[in-house]
Amino acid sequence: MANMRNARLMREIKNLEASPPWGITCNPDKDESLNVLHVKMLGPRGSPYESGLFDLIINVPEKYPFEPPQVKFITPVYHPNIDKGGRICMNMLKMPPKGSWLPTITIETLIISVQSLLANPNPDDPLMMDLAIEYKHDIEKFLDNARKHTQKYAI
Repeated sequence: MANMRNARLMREIKNLEASPPWGITCNPDKDESLNVLHVKMLGPRGSPYESGLFDLIINVPEKYPFEPPQVKFITPVYHPNIDKGGRICMNMLKMPPKGSWLPTITIETLIISVQSLLANPNPDDPLMMDLAIEYKHDIEKFLDNARKHTQKYAI
């Protein structure tokens, strides 16, 4: 099982290195176990995060791809779906029936989805209720705060 997991992960990482998605790099931890992946992600263009470079960490479970990886922001992010600890609220990161994780989802798809979540918050499923309310009721203030936060932490 572990050999299949590692073979798949190696293939996914090679694909990411060969043709990386826009603004994304992903490298395994130095220990070669493939349990931890380090991601650097540019904020999506046209979003209040576009000037930022964000560090994320992916913990890949032993049962991957049958269990979703844990993805966490190391860089602080001002976002209704990302809490102060960097945890991300996103269906794709959760097992069914509550989530939409499938074994066919790759690390690349997951990272692109997280990058897309930055540009498209889901205030109806927030981790940070106050930011969700701000996003819904005063979008200009939210965008301004998100830009300032990005300038402070992600540059």
